[in-house]
Amino acid sequence: MYKEAITFSVRTKACLPPSFRYKGNMTDAPSIDSPSLNTRAGMVAVVGAANAGKSSLINQLTGEKVSIVSPVAQTTRNVVRAILTEKDKQVVFLDTPGVHRTGKKQLNQHMNKMARGSTEGVDVVMLVMDRAAKPSLEVNGWMRRLAEEKETQLLFLLNKCDKDDRSGQFFKDQWAEISAEVEDPPHITWMEVSANLGLNVDTLREWLLNAMPLSPLLFPEDMVSDFPRKLAIGDFIREKFLTRLREELPHSIAVWVETLEETDNKWKIEAHVLVRQNSQKGMVIGNKGRVLKAVRGEAATELHEIYGVRIDLRLIVKVEKDWDKNFWILRKLGYA
Repeated sequence: MYKEAITFSVRTKACLPPSFRYKGNMTDAPSIDSPSLNTRAGMVAVVGAANAGKSSLINQLTGEKVSIVSPVAQTTRNVVRAILTEKDKQVVFLDTPGVHRTGKKQLNQHMNKMARGSTEGVDVVMLVMDRAAKPSLEVNGWMRRLAEEKETQLLFLLNKCDKDDRSGQFFKDQWAEISAEVEDPPHITWMEVSANLGLNVDTLREWLLNAMPLSPLLFPEDMVSDFPRKLAIGDFIREKFLTRLREELPHSIAVWVETLEETDNKWKIEAHVLVRQNSQKGMVIGNKGRVLKAVRGEAATELHEIYGVRIDLRLIVKVEKDWDKNFWILRKLGYA
């Protein structure tokens, strides 16, 4: 198995990070036209409105916690690559931020740009819709954009099929109206799933694996994500704050891992929790430090379960006024 991912087309080069591109002699790698090539691999962009269940669905498909999940809308802030490998087939998921209807803040603008740019050069675009909620304008926008797609396979998912259907037929009728306005509209595959309960997820996984083109595997077989470890740890910590403070300040918190010291048996982590105002600092710390202490314990426990080492976690709360408008802070956090 290759130690580094192999790029074999302009499409793949656009999607893979430089650190995972094949750096050896390309004549050593199988050609996609080679009769000996019997592997399939490709990219799937997972798009849709905020809180439609995209991250939960990817975690179900891969069987790993790759993306953080929260009842708060717009939890995902980065394009996270999750990797599913089964035997000779591999799917690389791009878990995108939900598109924000209001993009005034620089953070929102960067997230919208990442979400919309994630569909370029992929093999499948998977539009996830919440059939249990009222229809959203974001879905309409995605449908209009995808109606012009001529080459990429399109998969429309109606998520939360375990709940009462409020919008499923509306979405289908909406697509019928939009596609009627386009000459030679693309073919759509529709599926109903429940990311929460795992209903029909096996069928979805099989469809995606078989939809991938002939290609060498893009990543090592045992790899589940190429998301930088420090950013991933910061996201897992932020998830714990979102769960506890979702009513008070869900989008005012960012977490940056300042230091990560790794040994075989123990990781020592210092993470800085950023808030925008002094008044928010007290909420994050909590009465007598209860919130901070609870988050530290929950995050350390989960990180231990994920990485299999003891976790020594230190959290420091800092006020960075309007950090979500500061390009350099956004860049450090991986949002820009």
